[in-house]
Amino acid sequence: MAAGLNPARPGGRGRFARLSIRNKLLAMVLLPLLGVLPLLGALLLWWGNEALDRLLLTKVRSDLAVAQGYFERVLGEVGASATGVAESAALLQALQVHPAPLHAPVAANIQTLLSRLAQRERLDFINLLPPDPTLTDRTSVEVLEPAQQGLMEPELRERVPVALVVTRNAAPTARAVEERAMLLLATRAVRNVEGALMGHVQAGVLLNRNLPFIDHINEIVYPAGSLPFGSQGTATLFLDDVRISTNVRLFGAEQDQRAIGTRVSNTVRDTVLGGGTLWLDRAFVVNDWYVSAYQPLADGSGRRVGMLYVGILERPFTQLKYGALASIGALWFAVMVVAAVVSLRCARSIFRPLEQMEATMQRVEGGSLDARVGTVASFDEIGRLAGHLDHLLAVIADNTRGLDAKVAERTQALEAAQQQLVKSEKLATVGQLTASIAHEVNNPIAVIQGNLDLVRELLDPAAAASVAPELKLVDEQIERMRLIVTQLLQFARPAEFAGYVEAVDPARALDDCLVLAGHQIARTGIHVERDYRATRAPAINRQELQQVLVNLMVNAVHAMPNGGTLHLGTRDVGDDAVEIDVADTGSGLSEELLGRLFQPFVTRRPDGNGLGLWISRGLVERYGGDIRAGNRKGREAGEGKGGGAVFTVLLKVTPAT
Repeated sequence: MAAGLNPARPGGRGRFARLSIRNKLLAMVLLPLLGVLPLLGALLLWWGNEALDRLLLTKVRSDLAVAQGYFERVLGEVGASATGVAESAALLQALQVHPAPLHAPVAANIQTLLSRLAQRERLDFINLLPPDPTLTDRTSVEVLEPAQQGLMEPELRERVPVALVVTRNAAPTARAVEERAMLLLATRAVRNVEGALMGHVQAGVLLNRNLPFIDHINEIVYPAGSLPFGSQGTATLFLDDVRISTNVRLFGAEQDQRAIGTRVSNTVRDTVLGGGTLWLDRAFVVNDWYVSAYQPLADGSGRRVGMLYVGILERPFTQLKYGALASIGALWFAVMVVAAVVSLRCARSIFRPLEQMEATMQRVEGGSLDARVGTVASFDEIGRLAGHLDHLLAVIADNTRGLDAKVAERTQALEAAQQQLVKSEKLATVGQLTASIAHEVNNPIAVIQGNLDLVRELLDPAAAASVAPELKLVDEQIERMRLIVTQLLQFARPAEFAGYVEAVDPARALDDCLVLAGHQIARTGIHVERDYRATRAPAINRQELQQVLVNLMVNAVHAMPNGGTLHLGTRDVGDDAVEIDVADTGSGLSEELLGRLFQPFVTRRPDGNGLGLWISRGLVERYGGDIRAGNRKGREAGEGKGGGAVFTVLLKVTPAT
């Protein structure tokens, strides 16, 4: 196979090909939902955040344009007022009557006229200067040093000094007070009807601590109710980087105390005053963050001397923005969850029937021929395929059952024949062995017994009495050896020891055996329970059945040396059989012992020979029955007792031939 066509090559495509249908469908469904949609959601949130920020900056930029327009309009009004005063007939008439140089009393009269005109034009001051050909008509923002403030009235000069307040992020300075004055200043020449220069009118508005002026700007830019969500609009005039007129409140102070004397941050100062660039961004203003706009102000010579500022409180809009973005994100997430659930349900309708078919085939391979896919929640090609698979499995199961029945029948017959053959071979071997044992053991036993009798005759009565216990023990062991040989012969040659067959009542047989084993039962304090339910009488030799049952009872007694309960029961089984149970509440039988319990010479008792159960099963099997051994359940053994062992004797009503 070519390398390019190998489906198991270690590439990404090969790994995907080895995935299950479930994982492939889940990958196809969840990859767009968990990969693409979150990316699109993040892009949407980023775009929304940027759009809202730009919208706020656009708003503040337009607000600055309004404030700048009003500032320039006031500057123009100052110039127009100065022009009106310079061209007023009253001033010309006063100057014609008292031409320059003016005497002090006359100057006082003219100053009174100028004060009246300043009040009418809503100017802070109007001064009349002597003729100076170097002065030109102009209207501009001007900054006056303390030495240049002599023409202002004393109450105006009191407004000029501004104490500097330590402000975070401001540029370092050694100044403590700002003593310069910022003015809207207009200069106009005064000429007579012939055009001769008679003097100059200088009119202006002081901006230091001019709260009505800055409040009016704020009212124009941010009228009441114009800002939603509790935001606030502010406006400020700066001389250099010092707030000389503002409606921003001072941090940690009363509501009415304004932040006059605080300074702008060094970053904004360098950008606006140093670089002459418009600042349009968020900025920390005194005690909070504002979306801010700073416009440089230049004097008549073009030198940047201050700034005009407008801004809106950022926090309400930030909360609104994050709330809106969170709502969009939550809605997006909800849509993703719903889409994922719907997609997974659709994917499940595809891979679930396929998994059912795969699981069914695995159960069939494991031997469960009745396994079927069953009804699937799909009515497409996959659903029809599941139905065809069930039909095919049903046909295969029907054909397989017939074949299996025939194979099982033949196998059972072969196993039975094989077991019978093995048993016959074992019996033949045991017969030869027992014949040899009988010949080799009985002769020494006879010699020992004869010599033992001779010893008794030769010993005087006193000596015979002193060794009587030892001689009795030797007699008992000789008898035990004879019994073992007899039992071996009895099992190996059942036809020679078979007794008379008769119908035996199992309940009576158990009661007779209790009499025979009664002294051992009474000695250990064992309680006997009877549960006789059998109505049939099995066909067996009575003495041999008693031998089997007594052996089982004695074994049960030995299993309960400290007392317990001996359970005896009978019941009818099948159409032609009876079962007899002999159960104890002892320690039970281990798994290892259960596997070889009915083999010869297997015993747990140190004084046992291990032939009792072997011979008992042989006696029962001679009449077509069997003996089974097992452990009882705790509930069957009685409350507070162990499980114990149970031996079940199966007897046929009609004996085997």
